[in-house]
Amino acid sequence: MAFANQSFLDIPETYLFSMISRRVDEVLRRRPDLRILRMGIGDVTRPLPPACVAALHKATDEMADAATFRGYGPEQGYLFLREAAAREEYQARGCDIAPDEIFVGDGSKNDIAAFVDLFGQHNRIGIPDPVYPVYLDSVRIAGFSPLQVLLLPCTADTDFALPVPDTRLDILYLCSPNNPTGTAMNRDRLARLVAYAREHGTLVLFDAAYEAYVQSPDVPRSIYEIPGARDVAVEFRSYSKTAGFTGLRCSLSVVPRGLLARTRVGHDVDLHRLWLRRQTTKFNGCPYIVQRAAEAVYTPEGKAQVAALIDGYRETTARIRAAFASLGNPVYGGVDAPYVWVRVPGGMTSQEYFDHLLERYGIVGTPGSGFGACGEGYIRFSGFSRPADVTHLEEVLRS
Repeated sequence: MAFANQSFLDIPETYLFSMISRRVDEVLRRRPDLRILRMGIGDVTRPLPPACVAALHKATDEMADAATFRGYGPEQGYLFLREAAAREEYQARGCDIAPDEIFVGDGSKNDIAAFVDLFGQHNRIGIPDPVYPVYLDSVRIAGFSPLQVLLLPCTADTDFALPVPDTRLDILYLCSPNNPTGTAMNRDRLARLVAYAREHGTLVLFDAAYEAYVQSPDVPRSIYEIPGARDVAVEFRSYSKTAGFTGLRCSLSVVPRGLLARTRVGHDVDLHRLWLRRQTTKFNGCPYIVQRAAEAVYTPEGKAQVAALIDGYRETTARIRAAFASLGNPVYGGVDAPYVWVRVPGGMTSQEYFDHLLERYGIVGTPGSGFGACGEGYIRFSGFSRPADVTHLEEVLRS
Protein backbone atom coordinates (compact mmCIF):
# COMPACT_ATOMS: atom_id res chain seq x y z
CA MET A 1 0.00 0.00 0.00
CA ALA A 2 1.25 3.48 -0.86
CA PHE A 3 2.19 5.90 1.93
CA ALA A 4 0.35 9.22 1.92
CA ASN A 5 2.05 12.59 2.27
CA GLN A 6 1.61 13.17 5.99
CA SER A 7 1.87 16.92 5.48
CA PHE A 8 -1.52 16.91 3.74
CA LEU A 9 -3.03 15.08 6.69
CA ASP A 10 -1.52 17.47 9.23
CA ILE A 11 -3.31 20.48 7.72
CA PRO A 12 -6.99 21.01 8.61
CA GLU A 13 -9.23 19.89 5.76
CA THR A 14 -11.66 22.79 5.98
CA TYR A 15 -10.33 25.10 3.29
CA LEU A 16 -11.80 28.49 4.07
CA PHE A 17 -13.92 28.99 0.98
CA SER A 18 -15.21 25.42 1.02
CA MET A 19 -16.51 26.06 4.55
CA ILE A 20 -18.29 29.21 3.35
CA SER A 21 -19.92 27.31 0.50
CA ARG A 22 -21.18 24.61 2.87
CA ARG A 23 -22.64 27.17 5.28
CA VAL A 24 -24.46 28.95 2.45
CA ASP A 25 -25.90 25.63 1.26
CA GLU A 26 -27.09 24.83 4.79
CA VAL A 27 -28.91 28.16 5.10
CA LEU A 28 -30.50 27.84 1.66
CA ARG A 29 -31.89 24.41 2.51
CA ARG A 30 -33.75 26.01 5.40
CA ARG A 31 -34.55 29.30 3.67
CA PRO A 32 -34.70 28.62 -0.09
CA ASP A 33 -36.18 32.07 -0.84
CA LEU A 34 -33.34 33.99 0.85
CA ARG A 35 -31.45 36.24 -1.55
CA ILE A 36 -27.74 35.48 -1.17
CA LEU A 37 -25.31 38.37 -1.60
CA ARG A 38 -22.00 36.66 -2.39
CA MET A 39 -19.25 38.97 -1.20
CA GLY A 40 -16.94 36.33 0.22
CA ILE A 41 -14.70 34.73 -2.38
CA GLY A 42 -12.89 37.24 -4.58
CA ASP A 43 -14.19 36.03 -7.93
CA VAL A 44 -14.91 38.54 -10.67
CA THR A 45 -18.47 39.08 -11.91
CA ARG A 46 -18.08 41.10 -15.12
CA PRO A 47 -17.32 39.79 -18.62
CA LEU A 48 -13.92 39.72 -20.24
CA PRO A 49 -12.80 42.88 -22.04
CA PRO A 50 -13.96 42.76 -25.69
CA ALA A 51 -10.36 43.11 -26.92
CA CYS A 52 -9.46 39.91 -25.06
CA VAL A 53 -12.51 38.08 -26.41
CA ALA A 54 -11.60 39.11 -29.96
CA ALA A 55 -8.05 37.88 -29.44
CA LEU A 56 -9.37 34.56 -28.11
CA HIS A 57 -11.53 34.10 -31.21
CA LYS A 58 -8.68 34.98 -33.55
CA ALA A 59 -6.28 32.61 -31.80
CA THR A 60 -8.88 29.84 -31.80
CA ASP A 61 -9.29 30.24 -35.56
CA GLU A 62 -5.52 29.95 -35.89
CA MET A 63 -5.68 26.61 -34.10
CA ALA A 64 -8.15 25.37 -36.75
CA ASP A 65 -5.73 26.04 -39.62
CA ALA A 66 -2.74 23.77 -40.24
CA ALA A 67 -0.66 26.77 -41.32
CA THR A 68 -1.10 28.58 -38.00
CA PHE A 69 -1.76 25.68 -35.61
CA ARG A 70 0.34 25.64 -32.41
CA GLY A 71 1.22 22.59 -30.36
CA TYR A 72 3.38 22.64 -27.26
CA GLY A 73 4.55 26.16 -26.53
CA PRO A 74 7.55 27.34 -24.51
CA GLU A 75 7.06 26.45 -20.84
CA GLN A 76 8.18 29.92 -19.76
CA GLY A 77 5.58 31.56 -22.04
CA TYR A 78 5.45 32.98 -25.55
CA LEU A 79 7.82 35.86 -26.17
CA PHE A 80 5.05 38.10 -27.52
CA LEU A 81 3.38 38.20 -24.08
CA ARG A 82 6.60 38.39 -22.08
CA GLU A 83 7.81 41.33 -24.18
CA ALA A 84 4.50 43.16 -23.79
CA ALA A 85 4.43 42.55 -20.04
CA ALA A 86 8.04 43.67 -19.56
CA ARG A 87 7.38 46.85 -21.52
CA GLU A 88 3.99 47.79 -20.07
CA GLU A 89 4.12 46.42 -16.53
CA TYR A 90 7.72 47.20 -15.64
CA GLN A 91 9.85 49.25 -18.03
CA ALA A 92 7.10 51.89 -18.39
CA ARG A 93 7.38 52.43 -14.63
CA GLY A 94 11.17 52.56 -14.58
CA CYS A 95 11.64 48.97 -13.37
CA ASP A 96 14.64 47.13 -14.81
CA ILE A 97 12.91 43.88 -15.80
CA ALA A 98 13.64 42.11 -19.10
CA PRO A 99 11.29 39.77 -21.02
CA ASP A 100 13.47 36.74 -20.28
CA GLU A 101 13.02 37.37 -16.53
CA ILE A 102 9.24 36.89 -16.85
CA PHE A 103 7.53 33.50 -16.79
CA VAL A 104 3.91 32.99 -17.86
CA GLY A 105 1.86 30.70 -15.63
CA ASP A 106 -1.72 29.52 -15.30
CA GLY A 107 -2.58 31.51 -12.18
CA SER A 108 -0.77 33.18 -9.30
CA LYS A 109 -2.17 30.68 -6.82
CA ASN A 110 -0.36 27.91 -8.70
CA ASP A 111 2.82 29.94 -9.16
CA ILE A 112 3.09 30.92 -5.49
CA ALA A 113 2.37 27.39 -4.29
CA ALA A 114 4.81 25.87 -6.80
CA PHE A 115 7.69 28.24 -6.07
CA VAL A 116 8.30 26.57 -2.72
CA ASP A 117 9.52 23.53 -4.70
CA LEU A 118 12.83 25.39 -5.07
CA PHE A 119 13.68 25.50 -1.37
CA GLY A 120 15.19 23.07 1.10
CA GLN A 121 13.31 22.42 4.31
CA HIS A 122 15.94 23.98 6.54
CA ASN A 123 14.80 27.51 5.62
CA ARG A 124 13.11 29.77 8.16
CA ILE A 125 10.04 31.32 6.56
CA GLY A 126 8.13 34.44 7.63
CA ILE A 127 4.45 34.77 6.70
CA PRO A 128 2.27 37.76 7.67
CA ASP A 129 -0.85 37.12 9.75
CA PRO A 130 -3.62 37.61 8.61
CA VAL A 131 -2.68 35.89 5.38
CA TYR A 132 -4.00 34.47 2.12
CA PRO A 133 -4.24 30.76 3.11
CA VAL A 134 -2.27 29.47 0.10
CA TYR A 135 1.03 30.82 1.45
CA LEU A 136 0.90 28.90 4.70
CA ASP A 137 -0.81 25.77 3.38
CA SER A 138 1.59 25.34 0.45
CA VAL A 139 4.60 25.69 2.75
CA ARG A 140 3.19 23.10 5.13
CA ILE A 141 2.27 20.72 2.31
CA ALA A 142 5.85 21.01 1.06
CA GLY A 143 6.97 19.55 4.38
CA PHE A 144 8.08 22.59 6.36
CA SER A 145 7.38 22.10 10.06
CA PRO A 146 5.54 24.67 12.21
CA LEU A 147 8.87 25.42 13.89
CA GLN A 148 10.28 26.66 10.58
CA VAL A 149 7.35 29.00 9.89
CA LEU A 150 7.11 32.28 11.79
CA LEU A 151 3.73 34.01 11.65
CA LEU A 152 4.28 37.77 11.76
CA PRO A 153 1.40 39.76 13.34
CA CYS A 154 -0.09 42.61 11.31
CA THR A 155 -2.54 44.71 13.29
CA ALA A 156 -4.61 47.87 13.10
CA ASP A 157 -1.81 49.70 14.90
CA THR A 158 0.20 49.68 11.66
CA ASP A 159 -2.81 49.69 9.32
CA PHE A 160 -2.12 45.96 8.90
CA ALA A 161 1.24 46.59 7.24
CA LEU A 162 4.07 44.27 8.25
CA PRO A 163 6.64 45.87 10.58
CA VAL A 164 10.28 45.09 9.87
CA PRO A 165 10.90 41.65 11.45
CA ASP A 166 13.09 41.63 14.55
CA THR A 167 14.67 38.30 13.63
CA ARG A 168 16.49 36.95 10.59
CA LEU A 169 14.41 35.05 8.02
CA ASP A 170 15.47 33.14 4.92
CA ILE A 171 12.21 33.69 3.03
CA LEU A 172 9.55 36.36 3.57
CA TYR A 173 6.10 36.43 1.97
CA LEU A 174 4.57 39.86 1.28
CA CYS A 175 1.28 40.86 -0.34
CA SER A 176 0.53 44.47 -1.27
CA PRO A 177 -2.13 45.60 -1.98
CA ASN A 178 -3.13 43.08 0.60
CA ASN A 179 -5.49 40.16 0.57
CA PRO A 180 -7.37 39.92 2.94
CA THR A 181 -7.11 43.33 4.64
CA GLY A 182 -7.40 45.52 1.54
CA THR A 183 -4.60 47.79 2.78
CA ALA A 184 -1.40 48.63 0.90
CA MET A 185 2.15 49.45 1.92
CA ASN A 186 3.46 52.88 1.07
CA ARG A 187 6.88 53.37 -0.48
CA ASP A 188 8.64 54.02 2.82
CA ARG A 189 7.32 50.84 4.49
CA LEU A 190 8.19 48.68 1.49
CA ALA A 191 11.64 50.26 1.20
CA ARG A 192 12.36 49.39 4.83
CA LEU A 193 11.44 45.76 4.19
CA VAL A 194 13.64 45.65 1.09
CA ALA A 195 16.50 47.08 3.14
CA TYR A 196 15.90 44.39 5.76
CA ALA A 197 16.00 41.69 3.07
CA ARG A 198 19.23 43.04 1.59
CA GLU A 199 20.86 43.20 5.03
CA HIS A 200 19.90 39.67 6.04
CA GLY A 201 20.02 37.89 2.67
CA THR A 202 16.26 37.26 2.85
CA LEU A 203 14.36 36.26 -0.28
CA VAL A 204 11.07 38.18 -0.63
CA LEU A 205 8.16 36.48 -2.40
CA PHE A 206 6.00 39.46 -3.36
CA ASP A 207 2.37 38.91 -4.35
CA ALA A 208 1.22 41.87 -6.47
CA ALA A 209 -2.03 40.36 -7.77
CA TYR A 210 -4.01 43.52 -6.96
CA GLU A 211 -1.53 46.17 -8.13
CA ALA A 212 -3.92 47.49 -10.77
CA TYR A 213 -6.20 48.84 -8.02
CA VAL A 214 -3.57 51.16 -6.54
CA GLN A 215 -4.74 54.78 -6.50
CA SER A 216 -2.59 56.35 -3.78
CA PRO A 217 0.48 58.06 -5.26
CA ASP A 218 2.81 56.82 -2.48
CA VAL A 219 1.90 53.13 -2.95
CA PRO A 220 4.20 51.18 -5.31
CA ARG A 221 2.59 48.88 -7.87
CA SER A 222 5.70 46.70 -8.03
CA ILE A 223 8.38 45.87 -5.48
CA TYR A 224 10.91 46.62 -8.25
CA GLU A 225 10.06 50.30 -7.93
CA ILE A 226 12.19 50.13 -4.76
CA PRO A 227 15.94 50.43 -5.52
CA GLY A 228 17.79 47.18 -4.89
CA ALA A 229 14.63 45.02 -4.83
CA ARG A 230 15.59 42.97 -7.88
CA ASP A 231 18.52 41.59 -5.84
CA VAL A 232 16.18 40.08 -3.22
CA ALA A 233 12.66 39.68 -4.64
CA VAL A 234 10.48 37.50 -6.84
CA GLU A 235 7.17 39.06 -7.90
CA PHE A 236 3.89 37.36 -8.81
CA ARG A 237 1.18 38.97 -10.93
CA SER A 238 -2.18 37.85 -12.26
CA TYR A 239 -4.60 38.71 -15.05
CA SER A 240 -7.47 37.35 -12.97
CA LYS A 241 -8.40 40.46 -11.00
CA THR A 242 -7.26 43.00 -13.60
CA ALA A 243 -8.83 41.64 -16.78
CA GLY A 244 -11.25 39.06 -15.36
CA PHE A 245 -9.22 35.96 -16.24
CA THR A 246 -10.37 33.83 -13.28
CA GLY A 247 -11.94 31.43 -15.79
CA LEU A 248 -9.04 31.58 -18.28
CA ARG A 249 -6.02 31.36 -15.91
CA CYS A 250 -2.97 33.40 -16.79
CA SER A 251 -0.28 34.89 -14.56
CA LEU A 252 3.27 36.18 -14.46
CA SER A 253 6.15 35.36 -12.16
CA VAL A 254 9.23 37.57 -12.31
CA VAL A 255 12.55 36.03 -11.33
CA PRO A 256 15.40 38.47 -12.01
CA ARG A 257 18.65 37.08 -13.34
CA GLY A 258 21.31 37.10 -10.67
CA LEU A 259 18.86 36.42 -7.85
CA LEU A 260 20.59 33.79 -5.76
CA ALA A 261 19.89 31.10 -3.22
CA ARG A 262 22.47 29.01 -1.46
CA THR A 263 23.09 25.29 -1.08
CA ARG A 264 23.72 23.79 2.36
CA VAL A 265 27.42 23.52 1.54
CA GLY A 266 27.62 27.23 0.70
CA HIS A 267 27.43 27.30 -3.10
CA ASP A 268 25.36 29.98 -4.84
CA VAL A 269 22.46 28.84 -7.04
CA ASP A 270 20.67 30.96 -9.65
CA LEU A 271 16.94 30.98 -8.82
CA HIS A 272 16.08 32.00 -12.38
CA ARG A 273 17.67 28.79 -13.64
CA LEU A 274 15.99 26.70 -10.93
CA TRP A 275 12.53 28.11 -11.68
CA LEU A 276 13.03 27.48 -15.40
CA ARG A 277 14.06 23.92 -14.63
CA ARG A 278 11.05 23.43 -12.35
CA GLN A 279 8.65 24.78 -14.98
CA THR A 280 10.10 22.71 -17.83
CA THR A 281 9.87 19.62 -15.60
CA LYS A 282 6.37 20.04 -14.13
CA PHE A 283 4.53 22.47 -16.42
CA ASN A 284 3.65 22.52 -20.12
CA GLY A 285 2.74 26.17 -20.32
CA CYS A 286 -0.34 28.36 -20.37
CA PRO A 287 -2.49 27.78 -23.50
CA TYR A 288 -1.59 29.78 -26.60
CA ILE A 289 -5.08 31.23 -27.02
CA VAL A 290 -5.09 32.45 -23.39
CA GLN A 291 -1.72 34.13 -23.83
CA ARG A 292 -3.02 35.91 -26.94
CA ALA A 293 -5.97 37.13 -24.87
CA ALA A 294 -3.56 38.39 -22.20
CA GLU A 295 -1.47 40.15 -24.84
CA ALA A 296 -4.61 42.07 -25.87
CA VAL A 297 -4.71 43.65 -22.41
CA TYR A 298 -1.82 45.86 -23.56
CA THR A 299 -3.45 47.17 -26.75
CA PRO A 300 -4.97 50.67 -26.63
CA GLU A 301 -8.45 49.14 -26.68
CA GLY A 302 -7.53 46.59 -24.04
CA LYS A 303 -6.04 49.20 -21.72
CA ALA A 304 -9.19 51.32 -21.89
CA GLN A 305 -11.49 48.33 -21.33
CA VAL A 306 -9.46 47.00 -18.39
CA ALA A 307 -9.43 50.47 -16.85
CA ALA A 308 -13.23 50.56 -17.09
CA LEU A 309 -13.48 47.15 -15.43
CA ILE A 310 -11.26 48.24 -12.56
CA ASP A 311 -13.15 51.51 -12.14
CA GLY A 312 -16.37 49.53 -11.82
CA TYR A 313 -14.94 47.28 -9.11
CA ARG A 314 -13.47 50.29 -7.31
CA GLU A 315 -16.94 51.82 -7.21
CA THR A 316 -18.57 48.72 -5.72
CA THR A 317 -15.73 48.42 -3.21
CA ALA A 318 -16.19 52.03 -2.12
CA ARG A 319 -19.93 51.49 -1.69
CA ILE A 320 -19.37 48.38 0.45
CA ARG A 321 -16.88 50.30 2.57
CA ALA A 322 -19.32 53.17 3.05
CA ALA A 323 -22.22 50.83 3.88
CA PHE A 324 -20.39 49.21 6.78
CA ALA A 325 -18.81 52.45 7.93
CA SER A 326 -22.33 53.89 8.24
CA LEU A 327 -23.04 51.27 10.91
CA GLY A 328 -20.17 52.63 12.98
CA ASN A 329 -17.93 49.65 12.23
CA PRO A 330 -14.22 50.51 11.86
CA VAL A 331 -13.29 49.68 8.27
CA TYR A 332 -9.91 49.24 6.60
CA GLY A 333 -8.76 48.82 3.03
CA GLY A 334 -10.99 49.33 0.04
CA VAL A 335 -8.95 52.22 -1.40
CA ASP A 336 -5.99 50.56 -3.15
CA ALA A 337 -7.44 47.05 -3.20
CA PRO A 338 -10.82 45.47 -3.99
CA TYR A 339 -11.33 44.20 -0.42
CA VAL A 340 -12.90 45.81 2.63
CA TRP A 341 -11.77 44.64 6.08
CA VAL A 342 -14.45 45.33 8.70
CA ARG A 343 -14.12 45.21 12.48
CA VAL A 344 -16.75 42.89 13.93
CA PRO A 345 -19.16 44.74 16.26
CA GLY A 346 -20.33 44.00 19.76
CA GLY A 347 -17.64 41.60 20.88
CA MET A 348 -18.77 38.91 18.42
CA THR A 349 -16.25 36.53 16.89
CA SER A 350 -15.59 36.58 13.17
CA GLN A 351 -17.55 33.37 12.70
CA GLU A 352 -20.48 34.63 14.78
CA TYR A 353 -20.74 37.82 12.74
CA PHE A 354 -20.43 35.84 9.51
CA ASP A 355 -23.30 33.61 10.64
CA HIS A 356 -25.36 36.60 11.77
CA LEU A 357 -25.08 38.37 8.41
CA LEU A 358 -25.75 35.18 6.47
CA GLU A 359 -28.74 34.02 8.52
CA ARG A 360 -30.41 37.43 8.85
CA TYR A 361 -29.60 39.18 5.56
CA GLY A 362 -28.10 36.58 3.21
CA ILE A 363 -24.84 38.57 3.18
CA VAL A 364 -21.78 36.36 2.62
CA GLY A 365 -18.41 37.70 3.75
CA THR A 366 -15.28 35.82 4.76
CA PRO A 367 -14.55 35.40 8.49
CA GLY A 368 -11.23 37.04 9.32
CA SER A 369 -10.32 34.11 11.57
CA GLY A 370 -9.94 32.01 8.42
CA PHE A 371 -6.91 34.13 7.51
CA GLY A 372 -5.07 33.57 10.80
CA ALA A 373 -5.16 34.42 14.48
CA CYS A 374 -4.73 38.16 13.80
CA GLY A 375 -7.79 38.05 11.57
CA GLU A 376 -10.07 37.18 14.48
CA GLY A 377 -12.52 39.99 15.13
CA TYR A 378 -12.70 41.03 11.46
CA ILE A 379 -14.59 40.03 8.33
CA ARG A 380 -13.62 40.56 4.69
CA PHE A 381 -15.91 41.67 1.88
CA SER A 382 -15.06 41.47 -1.81
CA GLY A 383 -15.54 44.42 -4.13
CA PHE A 384 -15.93 42.00 -7.05
CA SER A 385 -19.67 42.15 -6.41
CA ARG A 386 -22.57 42.85 -8.75
CA PRO A 387 -23.83 46.43 -8.45
CA ALA A 388 -27.38 45.17 -7.86
CA ASP A 389 -26.15 43.11 -4.90
CA VAL A 390 -24.36 46.14 -3.45
CA THR A 391 -27.57 48.14 -3.78
CA HIS A 392 -29.42 45.41 -1.90
CA LEU A 393 -26.65 45.37 0.73
CA GLU A 394 -27.10 49.11 1.25
CA GLU A 395 -30.84 48.67 1.60
CA VAL A 396 -30.74 45.85 4.15
CA LEU A 397 -28.06 47.52 6.26
CA ARG A 398 -30.17 50.69 6.39
CA SER A 399 -33.25 48.75 7.50
